Amino acid sequence: MYILSMVRLTSAHDRNGEPMETITEPISAPTGAATTRRVLVLAASSLVLGGLTSYAQGFLPDALRSFANSASGWTLLTVLLVLWSRTSPAAAALLAVAGFVLLVLGYMWVSDLRGYYFNPVYWCAVGVVTGPFVGLATAWLRTSGLRASLGTAALAGLGIGEGVYGLTVVRETTSPVYWVIIIVTGVALLAYQLARRIKGTAAITSTIAATAAVAIAFTFGYPAIGSAVRL
Repeated sequence: MYILSMVRLTSAHDRNGEPMETITEPISAPTGAATTRRVLVLAASSLVLGGLTSYAQGFLPDALRSFANSASGWTLLTVLLVLWSRTSPAAAALLAVAGFVLLVLGYMWVSDLRGYYFNPVYWCAVGVVTGPFVGLATAWLRTSGLRASLGTAALAGLGIGEGVYGLTVVRETTSPVYWVIIIVTGVALLAYQLARRIKGTAAITSTIAATAAVAIAFTFGYPAIGSAVRL
């Protein structure tokens, strides 16, 4: 929905330079209605998609089943929903928290209906702590300069890091296919951003280095956090 918030005045002139009739052209500005709709769609979609990941653990082929049982699966869905919402960075940070938590709750409710117990506390906490960073990083993908570099490094590094984690730490119990796909996705995001939004040798080098740092931190930090939680 749009309202007419401004009027642009343009003056036309004839061939002799004499002023003709002044023309008024309304400029439309977006209201909060469109944003509200997007927030509601994001919330509902998160619940539904979270529930579907519970079912997906049963019907996805072994090669892709890790999507429904990994941090990157819910993170990827959160990123796509926030990216679709096209909100401001501050709003994106809040929406990422809400989206991730609703994914977890949707998963919990459907799992309960299927007769499986799932405690959502840990993953809801993960969403609350990491959601703002994921949301900001997602919003910054559309920018340029330092913000684009930071957003790219965070998201690409997370994908690559969990892919490496999957190929090393849990390689005995999972298929390598999904982990390779998520690594390729992270590398593709990095390459796209370097080609389109991040310019200059220093910026490109620092983005690649930051991506590698995030990936390494995830690869070694994720198992440590899991061990601490189990204690």
